[in-house]
Amino acid sequence: MTATATLTVDLDALAHNFHALEAISGAPVHPVVKADSYGLGAVPVATRLMAEGARTFFVARLAEGIALRAAVGSGPTIYVLDGCVGDAAPVLRAADLRPVLNHGEQLATWRMAGGGACGLQIDTGINRLGFRVEDAPEPFDGLSLVMSHLACADEPAQAMNRRQRDAFAAAATRYPGTLRSFANSGGCFLGPDYAFDAVRPGICLYGGGPEGRPDDRIRAVATLTARILQVRDVPAGESIGYSRGFVAPTPRRIATCGAGYADGILRSQCPDGQVQVAGTLRPLLGRVSMDVIAVDVTGLDVAIGDEVELFGPNRLLDDAAAAAKTISYELLTSVTTRVPRRYVG
Repeated sequence: MTATATLTVDLDALAHNFHALEAISGAPVHPVVKADSYGLGAVPVATRLMAEGARTFFVARLAEGIALRAAVGSGPTIYVLDGCVGDAAPVLRAADLRPVLNHGEQLATWRMAGGGACGLQIDTGINRLGFRVEDAPEPFDGLSLVMSHLACADEPAQAMNRRQRDAFAAAATRYPGTLRSFANSGGCFLGPDYAFDAVRPGICLYGGGPEGRPDDRIRAVATLTARILQVRDVPAGESIGYSRGFVAPTPRRIATCGAGYADGILRSQCPDGQVQVAGTLRPLLGRVSMDVIAVDVTGLDVAIGDEVELFGPNRLLDDAAAAAKTISYELLTSVTTRVPRRYVG
């Protein structure tokens, strides 16, 4: 059966972004593939990135790491950002996963379970996960990575970036010979003194810009399309959708398209959202429904079965997110599993 909505993942564009981030940062790229590679599919994404030279990956959850290890085999290094949570140590060791230890209890649990290769996160100001700088432990056996995370990398002029960078540089001297990683996607663009030994981009691999807006150096990877299910003429004065969300001031031609909440379309995408159809950007009208949206196609030559692009190379991800008053991360990760993924390149 033909899907009414499809998420197409351009693996060649992904590869381009991987190498672009290497060139921009001047450091090896260790991709972040958490949340199923931001909804694009961690296994096909990691497989392609391995072909491009990636050998180290980051996931958030233990289950993500187990699934990735089963798919990619014993070759790559996989870090779990949650660390060693609860009784996970034996499972982490069995799957050859490296926890990123975030506090003293995790470190003690990992050591009591026999230890092994692991990472260490130092919190330099985001106050999220990680040891405070003053509480960072002494070097210990098995430590292969020391990392921190920028709070304001999408704001290059923010003074906190430099403060965090300096704090991390000072703290990392405590662990000579250990791989140092500091820059996320936005951090890759802040300059060579943010790169250290390896960078950890996520959203920029998948088509988002480093400052929450499009960047010519980053290509669109994901394209979300929906098919037109019906086209109708709506007379002036009649309304469209729930709660009379839009009342036509003049006669309009409306395409009802097969994508809604259950396909990752956010309520906030109306009334300012647009789609690309028939070579032009046209507005969404009324409210998003569970399974459909309404698009103004007045004056266009469109028919049932034609596709509209909600985001992709013609409706860039960051622009679509801005119109929905959100960020690219939310748009990508909201595309549900009922939308089939199609891989090209």
